[in-house]
Amino acid sequence: MDLLHYVRLARRNWLLILLSLILAVGAAIAVTSSTPPKYVATITMMVSGHDREGSLSTAIQAGALSQQRVQSYANLLPSHRVVSQIAKDDDIQRVQENITAQVVPGTVILRATVTDTDPVRAARLANDLGTAFTRLIDEIERPALTHKKKRPGDKDDRSGHKNDQPNVKVTMVDRADVPKEPVSPRPLVNLAIAVLVALLAAMAIIVLRDRLDTTIKTSETLQLASGSSTLGIIGYERDARRHPLVLRDRGRSSRAEAFRSLRTNLQFIGVDRQPKSLVITSCLPGEGKSSTSANLAITLAQAGWRVILVDADLRRPRIPSYLGIEGAVGLTDVLIDKAYLHNAVQTWGEPSMSVLPSGQIPPNPSELLGSEGMRRVLAQLTETYDMVIIDAPPLLPVTDAATLAATCDGVLLVARHGKTRREHVIRAAELLASINARVVGSVLNFAPARSSHHYGYDYGAEVKTPVSV
Repeated sequence: MDLLHYVRLARRNWLLILLSLILAVGAAIAVTSSTPPKYVATITMMVSGHDREGSLSTAIQAGALSQQRVQSYANLLPSHRVVSQIAKDDDIQRVQENITAQVVPGTVILRATVTDTDPVRAARLANDLGTAFTRLIDEIERPALTHKKKRPGDKDDRSGHKNDQPNVKVTMVDRADVPKEPVSPRPLVNLAIAVLVALLAAMAIIVLRDRLDTTIKTSETLQLASGSSTLGIIGYERDARRHPLVLRDRGRSSRAEAFRSLRTNLQFIGVDRQPKSLVITSCLPGEGKSSTSANLAITLAQAGWRVILVDADLRRPRIPSYLGIEGAVGLTDVLIDKAYLHNAVQTWGEPSMSVLPSGQIPPNPSELLGSEGMRRVLAQLTETYDMVIIDAPPLLPVTDAATLAATCDGVLLVARHGKTRREHVIRAAELLASINARVVGSVLNFAPARSSHHYGYDYGAEVKTPVSV
């Protein structure tokens, strides 16, 4: 998949993306408004070793001792012994959970933070924490006091003990100020994260659905699945269900132009073997093969072809309702010798086009379509007309279309955009190949049209479209 494919996916599913963004923004606002603000107060302390003799070697030793102690002090800072001096018994655990301590890398600086919903309380707890911690370290690091005999020149401290200073001490460098701005929630950050997550989730759903969706959406996919050229792409129009024929708007709609392109492409499919009988079918019902048959026959007739449209769908005939003709007498009556062929054929439209309706629905459609009488009818029609268009039932549910395809010159396979599946087209192509039927091409029906407006040409000349065989 290239970038253009993802852009098309996003455009096609813009409503899902918009809905995801709306939900994400709503969730971000709800979370932000329901989250109580939190304030952080920070203190800075420095760990230093005591240099007893004032020499260089002892100073180095004191510095090394400070480096060794500082990480242990960071772990000791939120301990129960320290926190119990600044918080009540029932509040110790909460305060512990909101204390963090870290060592500034490469230094003996210890930085502690206290998080609280009250800024004043956060600053007070942080300062009390620093005071309590320095007092604790002073107690821990002070050497055991021993009484010794006083020597001449020894200096006594106030308690009468010699050199009772702690080995390492902690000094609070910066006290905590009352924070003015909360650190959470952060509305803009929450909104940005929500939008980003929504976009990623929406695109993941769209791409996953596209990967799992095996319906035909491009002419290239249809061509690969059917193993034949895509001769036409018929655009979707809202009024196509109510007005299935291309005669409205004086034949200047986009669908009319698409069928003219299909007609042009049909002229190039067999230079040495031009088909005279063409079966038009689909994989499953509802893919538009009957409307394609009728419109292609009309377009051929408009170009001066002697064409006849045969309604060979003896199970669910649609041609009479599309053309507005009587279909009580037709193909089935000819096949069972209840009517002559020339009496069953009707003339329709201007320029005139011949139509052979299906007639009465028989109980054995497959047997009638595969009979010797059907072959004689087809032979007679191909001698009389330039093109015989046969509207056949779908391929996969019944065998009627396959039976006709085996005796006709070619098959045109119709697939519906976004409905026909690749595996269905592959099965249909394999079925036609197994009976040595000639698939002259395929048609992608109901494709999303960029514009449903007709071409605004006022003169009667036909617009030629490029051949895409």
